[in-house]
Amino acid sequence: MRYQSLEVERDRFYLNDPNKYSVHGLIPGGFSLEADLDGVSAALSWENREPRNAVERLKDSELSDGMRVEACITLPENLDSYKKLTIYAVKGKEKLLWHQVKVRELLKQRGKPQFFIEEERVDRKSQIVCISGWAAGEGHVFIKLYDEGKKPIQCRVQRMSRVDVKSIYQECPIEEECGFYVELDHIPGKYLYLVMGTKKGEKAIYPVGLSTSRAFQGKVMKYGKKGMDYFRVHGVRALMRKGMNKLSKMENKAVDYGSWLPKHLPSPSELKKQQKTEFALSPTISVVVLLTHAGLKMLVQLVESIQGQTYGNWELCVVCQGLADDISRYLNRIEKEDKRIRVIRAEDSLSTSACLNKAVNSSIGEYVAFCGQEDVLTAHALFSCVEALNGKPDGEVFYSDEDRISIFGNHYQKPHFKPDFNLDLLCTTNYISHLFAAKKTLLEKVGLFREEFGTAMYYDLIFRCVEQAKEICHIPRILYHWRLREDYGEERLGKEQELNLAGMRAVQAHFDRLSIPATVFEGEYPGLYRTRYHWQEKPLVSILIPNKDHIEDLERCISAIEEKSTYRNLEYIIIENNSTEERTFTYYKQLEEKNPRIRMVYWDGPFNYSAINNFGASFAKGQYYLLLNNDTEVINPDWIEELLGYCMRPDVGIVGARLFYEDDTVQHAGVILGFGSIAGHCFVQQPRSNSGYQHRIISAQDYSAVTAACMMVDRKVFEEVGGLSEELAVAFNDIDFCLKVGAAGYRIVYNPYVELYHYESKSRGLEDTPEKLARFQKEIETLESRWPEAFAKTDPYYNPNLTLKSQDFSLKKI
Repeated sequence: MRYQSLEVERDRFYLNDPNKYSVHGLIPGGFSLEADLDGVSAALSWENREPRNAVERLKDSELSDGMRVEACITLPENLDSYKKLTIYAVKGKEKLLWHQVKVRELLKQRGKPQFFIEEERVDRKSQIVCISGWAAGEGHVFIKLYDEGKKPIQCRVQRMSRVDVKSIYQECPIEEECGFYVELDHIPGKYLYLVMGTKKGEKAIYPVGLSTSRAFQGKVMKYGKKGMDYFRVHGVRALMRKGMNKLSKMENKAVDYGSWLPKHLPSPSELKKQQKTEFALSPTISVVVLLTHAGLKMLVQLVESIQGQTYGNWELCVVCQGLADDISRYLNRIEKEDKRIRVIRAEDSLSTSACLNKAVNSSIGEYVAFCGQEDVLTAHALFSCVEALNGKPDGEVFYSDEDRISIFGNHYQKPHFKPDFNLDLLCTTNYISHLFAAKKTLLEKVGLFREEFGTAMYYDLIFRCVEQAKEICHIPRILYHWRLREDYGEERLGKEQELNLAGMRAVQAHFDRLSIPATVFEGEYPGLYRTRYHWQEKPLVSILIPNKDHIEDLERCISAIEEKSTYRNLEYIIIENNSTEERTFTYYKQLEEKNPRIRMVYWDGPFNYSAINNFGASFAKGQYYLLLNNDTEVINPDWIEELLGYCMRPDVGIVGARLFYEDDTVQHAGVILGFGSIAGHCFVQQPRSNSGYQHRIISAQDYSAVTAACMMVDRKVFEEVGGLSEELAVAFNDIDFCLKVGAAGYRIVYNPYVELYHYESKSRGLEDTPEKLARFQKEIETLESRWPEAFAKTDPYYNPNLTLKSQDFSLKKI
């Protein structure tokens, strides 16, 4: 019998004891473990282990017959006298091979730092080598590179915090910055060696093949070994199934950004054409840079990126305080060589904000763009800003998409493709960030930088600008390369904490200026914020629940609300529509007798979701309607307070929720127009533990639409737009309703802190007959005919660089 849960996930030696060998993985329930060395019993202890991360929790939730275990084998000192270690899962007379390893492989690992290579990229065309992963040992582990002649290669190594790796090593502490990223801008032969070592002289060596054939050979050996290990445990059929599964995943794998970017940057001929373009509006753009600590090489890259702009009407204002001699000499030289460059030397006593304000005040541009001292602009960055201005002459704020550039300036990664202006997302995180440019008169009007916001002073300035701007323009192109930083340990942690607190103050100040009663808290990740509203009013909320039979669903729905909800000023309007079971009507009578807040109303007509809800709303007394499916179950007690918090804002018309399937995967986290050719839910079937692209699953934000499975709407707004459109009887009525509310000038907000289970399609069934399919197609045509402009362009809360073929916000195919 083959078992689903018979897998080794990780094996390693203890860092503080070279005789202890640990193996983690899954074994079938009811089994224990035994080990032997060449048939002689070896000392083994094992225990059940709780999953330590989201990936393990997800895998465990899918197991039907297994348990997660950790085994520890105590190996003899004279290990080299043996040939093979074997570990079995045992239950009575049944003995299953779990793990097998040759002793010579163990000896290669024993007493050395542990490591894992996550990325190994060799690009012979651009002469770039990138290696990233982690290494752990007792104390500090150094990372060095050697060429094939075993001579050291000069390189810089970026270290990163890896909390996930620290959680693996329970026997002794390891350094927090155990992650690493190494990049070379040349290929030194056919091989290089990555050496990870400790002060004690322990070394682990990882060879990297640099030629095409060597790299291919390395991959064959790596995957060949994994395949043989899997074959020994699971057999040939299982190995073939796994191989086919891998091939299907390869066909659908995500687009590599490193390959995508060059194809989406202007070609040399396009750049030349841009240089000759004459605009009706050709303002001077002042690029302001605060210089404090940048190295000469990075500063040169920044200046050259600005001098290489295809739009020539710019000035560069570099404001600086005491600098190293080489930097000062360079600045003096470029200031003399290029009259568009001005160096503003600030007094040492001035604060960062005062230095920036001095630069802005002395700038001559009609628009001001801000750039970090180590960052880089693309050649068409300023051209794109002016092009956007000519399309929208009232534009006063411009921002673009961005990515990260490696410390060496050769590798681009972590692209951030942003939505058009999204106020509630901005209140959750500074998604605008870079490139940010604003009209100088607007900057002067709002008051420039404020010292009290410290590291979040740009965030604060962005808020004040968007509050006052006539028009805010998003340019959906990568125009800005943000340099990966090299902060370490406590210094990095301290900066994150400082930025978080300053960011909270910036968001709080925004609400205070608008006189909105709200308190801002730290979110789940650094740089994320959560807003809680505390309106004095406690308005009546009318919960509208259509129902046809399925009284178990309705009972669960109402019981969860009654038992969990902390908000009590509510009423239920249960809209009966075409039930056929006698027990359903008996249950309705019991409901009304038991709970005075429940009112039954009876719809006498064919099924029409829009008409049914409009009918129910005519009986409602509340100031706010909460449309709710009967196949939902509330999770968090303050769900109504969370819905009301946003819905009571005068600029908000509708608030939606985060919904989960029964298996704790996402059912709804906002709606994007264009998914599935018409409209679809974001991040469908992603695990509950996932935060999604740029944390958008867990970020409060504006969307074009949310599902009516759980939707709160202001009664006045509902009546203003005429309720739901009854031409859409079953499908897309919620999309149409949201588009009507959006067109009336209100925001549609997705609030991830409103959580419910949604046992979808139990009440209505599927589109599985010719009649239903014809009606479904007709409703698609109705929706598109009502909103041709909305479907003719990219959803403003999405990005044209992202695909519509999946709902995970991945890159569009090249």
